[in-house]
Amino acid sequence: MILVDADYVDKVAFNLIVNFERMIGRRIPQADFAKWIDCVSLDGGIREGEQETQVILLHDKQKEAMDNFTPGNYEELNGKAFKDQLGEFLINAYPAEDIVGSEQQFIDTLQLVCSQKETKRVMVIPNAEDLNIYNKVREALRKADDDKRITVFAMQPMTGGNFQQEILGYSLMAALGIRSEEIQAP
Repeated sequence: MILVDADYVDKVAFNLIVNFERMIGRRIPQADFAKWIDCVSLDGGIREGEQETQVILLHDKQKEAMDNFTPGNYEELNGKAFKDQLGEFLINAYPAEDIVGSEQQFIDTLQLVCSQKETKRVMVIPNAEDLNIYNKVREALRKADDDKRITVFAMQPMTGGNFQQEILGYSLMAALGIRSEEIQAP
């Protein structure tokens, strides 16, 4: 299961595009959504095989698309799937509901995902730059079963928790087509 704050990931992709275009002196295309999901999956411990991975994109109901991903339109992505060497990925996009708000909806969805017995791996991409949200994610994950492999993605290492951490920027850079040799100092 991959749970994504889609608005946050889109903002991070935009910032990477702007900064790397200046740094490496070339136009950076939109991020390849499927490649990004594959990179997140690999970072979360998924290996080649016939598994099924649910991808949940939570977004502001005013936003129709991720502007920095292709494909990025939520309506077009919702209910779609793709299959590759890592298995099948089933994509659902849900707008935040006014009643609970996007922050609480993210936490509620995370708790629901973690409570499912059949879920073995959980990859979480919250807005970790907001410490209030990160603390709620960390608290929600404390209650998760010990048999689940949980990976939280953030732009920098974050303090504590009963989960693994990965740097979000690496998977996004791969999906944006930014190669390591382009950014290494001469």
